[in-house]
Amino acid sequence: MSSSPEEPWPGDWNRASLGLCALQALQGGPSYGYAIITALEEAGLGTFKGGTLYPLLTRFEKAGWVEVEWRAGESGPGRKYFSLTTPGRTELGHQRQQWLSFTQSTTAFLAAAPDRGVLQ
Repeated sequence: MSSSPEEPWPGDWNRASLGLCALQALQGGPSYGYAIITALEEAGLGTFKGGTLYPLLTRFEKAGWVEVEWRAGESGPGRKYFSLTTPGRTELGHQRQQWLSFTQSTTAFLAAAPDRGVLQ
């Protein structure tokens, strides 16, 4: 099930998953910001702005998870390409495992009887 433009995912959900999803988008090879945003949108994850993504990618660069390379544009200005480093791939695997565990626990909690989790 994906979000529709009329009913976007809550912003908190997007902010919580953006880092992991940006790393995942880079798993297939180097990419640039607009292409990452497009891949996330096409996956039904919502709409993101460069002003949200680029500071995140800068933090990833400082953490050593991505490398940055400027490439000349074919018919326009150059683009900044991001690629995962070995530590970035390790971090992606770690975050992916954590996310899957978290969402499994959350799904189980939400699917439980309505009175579960309520203090009586």
